[in-house]
Amino acid sequence: MASSQTVKIVSIVLIVLGAALLFWGYQMSGAVGNQVTESLTGSASDDVMTRYIGGAISLAVGVYLFLKK
Repeated sequence: MASSQTVKIVSIVLIVLGAALLFWGYQMSGAVGNQVTESLTGSASDDVMTRYIGGAISLAVGVYLFLKK
């Protein structure tokens, strides 16, 4: 079984990674190429959505592990 210290470190890494992916996706959504794609298709590009989803999952798992007793 992993020690409590190790779980806390992994959870913090996941939280930081999730926040970074969410921010990266947000930055990409404002790019000119993505705005053109969004205006033509009505939805964000796959790259942006991948970063949003990956960031949200990573952030959620990190917070869960951090708060778990």
